[in-house]
This record gives sequence, structure tokens and C-alpha cells, in this order.
Amino acid sequence: MIERQNDSPDRVVMVITTFSEAEKARQFGTRLVDSQLVACVNLIPGMESIYRWKGDVEVEGECLMLMKTSAALVGELEEFVQKYHPYEEPEFLVLPVEAGSAGYLGWVRDNTGS
Repeated sequence: MIERQNDSPDRVVMVITTFSEAEKARQFGTRLVDSQLVACVNLIPGMESIYRWKGDVEVEGECLMLMKTSAALVGELEEFVQKYHPYEEPEFLVLPVEAGSAGYLGWVRDNTGS
């Protein structure tokens, strides 16, 4: 059954960031799941990013990290990312989840410290 989410603190959100190496992303993601800041991390290696950094256009291979957590933990998750991520300015985007299967959303809530 599909659950429509509201603006409660326990609503599930998806957060994205990137890493230059899949192994670093894997280690980082494991720490996040162990700490219960996120319920799940998906890694998508082999992505190519084109961006402007300090005036130059860069083209780099990256690994995309998708994190599922509760809105209540976003601030704590951002602090963790800012402190431990190897990038000088890591990507940190919070995407709303409008709806999802009730069972999965419940699983995310049960497996985070929310």
C-alpha cells in the first residue's frame, strides 16, 4: 500500500552526495548505516561529472551515493558529511519523498535513529 507523506519530522527523505572513489563511498556509507544516521545507502559508480570549480571546468569520474533517512536526522547527517567527507565542498542535496510503499518507509524509520 502506498503511503503519502506529510511534513512530520519522521518523514523519509533521500539525500545525495558524490565521491571520487567507490571504495571511499563504500566505507563512508557503512559508517552511516552503522551509526543509524541512514537506513540504506545505494552506490552508483562510474558516473561522470562536469562542473566548474574555482574558475575551471572539470570532468571527473565519480560515485553517486543515495541515502535514505528521516527528515529529523538531516541536520545531524549534514554535520557528519561536512566533517568526514573528503571533498572541500561536498554535494549535499535533500530530496523530498512524496510517497512510497508503507512497508519500505516504515523500514527506513525503524532503521534510523529517528
